[in-house]
Amino acid sequence: MPRKKSRIYQFWQELRRRRVVHVVTVYASAAFVLIELINNLTGPLNLPGKLSTVVVLVLATGFPLAVILAWIYDLTPEGIEKTQPVKKGDEEQRVVVPNAWKVATFASFAVIAGLITWNILRNPGQMRSGDIRSLVILPFDNFTGDDQLEYFVSGMHASLVNDMGQISGLRVICNTSANAYKNTDMTASEIARELNVDGVVEASVLCLGDSLCMQFRLVDTHGDESLLWSSDFQDSKSQVLSLYNRITKQIAQEVKVELSPEEDRRLSVSRTVDPDAYDAYIKAQFHWERLTETDLDSARHYFQLAIRLDPDWAAPYGGMAMTLGAMGGFSSSADADTYRNAAFFLEKALELDPEDAYTHYVKGIFAVWPRGQWKVGEAEMRQCLELNPGDALCRIYYAHLLLILHRFDEALEQAQTALELDPLRPLVLGLYGVVMYYIGDPQEALEQSEKALAIDPQNGFAINPLAGAALQLGDTTRWYEIWKQGLWWTTPVYLDSLDRVFREQGRLAVIRDRIRINEEVLASGGVISFSGQAERYLDIGDFEKAMDYYELALEGGDRGSLSYMSLNYLFFPELQNNPRYLAILDRMKLPHPR
Repeated sequence: MPRKKSRIYQFWQELRRRRVVHVVTVYASAAFVLIELINNLTGPLNLPGKLSTVVVLVLATGFPLAVILAWIYDLTPEGIEKTQPVKKGDEEQRVVVPNAWKVATFASFAVIAGLITWNILRNPGQMRSGDIRSLVILPFDNFTGDDQLEYFVSGMHASLVNDMGQISGLRVICNTSANAYKNTDMTASEIARELNVDGVVEASVLCLGDSLCMQFRLVDTHGDESLLWSSDFQDSKSQVLSLYNRITKQIAQEVKVELSPEEDRRLSVSRTVDPDAYDAYIKAQFHWERLTETDLDSARHYFQLAIRLDPDWAAPYGGMAMTLGAMGGFSSSADADTYRNAAFFLEKALELDPEDAYTHYVKGIFAVWPRGQWKVGEAEMRQCLELNPGDALCRIYYAHLLLILHRFDEALEQAQTALELDPLRPLVLGLYGVVMYYIGDPQEALEQSEKALAIDPQNGFAINPLAGAALQLGDTTRWYEIWKQGLWWTTPVYLDSLDRVFREQGRLAVIRDRIRINEEVLASGGVISFSGQAERYLDIGDFEKAMDYYELALEGGDRGSLSYMSLNYLFFPELQNNPRYLAILDRMKLPHPR
């Protein structure tokens, strides 16, 4: 008695009898060919970037319909007929497949195999979606013949990189890290490997007057370098902002990164700017980057000039607010109205352009550190990153806010993304070191802080995490050498005496001596940092005196320097149940230890 076939076997035989298997094979082959055809013709024919997505959705929708129709109907020499069910007793009848279906099926398999092979062995110069997901735009070459315009060429580079940062599907290295390769003799592939990017954009400024002439080249650095695209752009200086948008969209199209509807809308906005106002704005940005007292004054002057020349342009107002904020924090030339004036410029910038990412970033910074407005600060920083995902500074400061709020996993994620976007900027490296210090990775904090100081030996943001990491690793000698750099204002005689104290009595004796000096300054009517003195008392284990000074800092409105106190319990577990510490956290609206 013949063995009864399994239901799976019977179902497979029925799929073959009804030609479903063959229809599926032919459908898949035709769909594959159609998708490949559209992908390869999108660029040359300037077809809509979303066409391939629409076709895939249509084909996916049609697939189950094709299966259903193949099950119900059959294509016969007499035409399309409804497939008859198997008669009882004919179950063992051998399935007979017409030659036409066999040829179509084998041809389909051959086409699919051929296309897969071609995709693997295709010309590397043929760009496909996903080939480039990250790139660096190298500093622009100044071929205008006028070295006096170098600052302007540099500003144009920064502006375009910032524009490109709006594309969420593309990681673009920030201009500060890109500038490290100015006048380098490294190849594009070597630079790409160092920065871990897929492609390199090279640009030249050919003319710079009433008109701007620029040439761009996109180099694929996978394997051997290959030029994927080059193009020339020319426009009047008054259209420079719209020109950046056009270049950004063109590069996105060339690397086949699809813009979201919002990104496409923002990059399609046309904006005319007064040429002299733009020139003043670039000069202001040039001075702002230097952050000296003299340069901040110059930046303020040029931002004011840009505002006067083009009062409806939002960007100079945001720059003016940030400059005033920096002067309030670092410069002796600030007055009592500095932050109030900064707030005015911020609101004016947002009134003119609610979608200016930089202004939201500045507003977030002001909300967090001078004022301790955590929710407002987070909302503004998130808005900035939604508008410009490539803003590394916003990400690293957002990471610090998340640290303060004890959201450590999120802080680490934001900090790592910031470092990927701007891996050679000392400020980012130093602030990244702080994150690593607080989450308990002192070795990483040490390495990144050392890297920051190797690039910029005067970078103060890298010194604190470097000293803290050395202490976490048990190297008190190194801690002392780093910590002592913060005493630049004192006399060589005092430093010699401090060296002797450290050698003979150790680290805590040095801290006690600093406490003594500060108490003497305060008693004589001088000014000290109350929060800084509190930290020193914590270090020697005098928690009550530490709380005294934290309360003085809070009463004096020093919420900015107090923000990181919410993390002190990580190093001083005694604080977890200290009622005065918890009360200050409550007044600051900061989370309790966990």
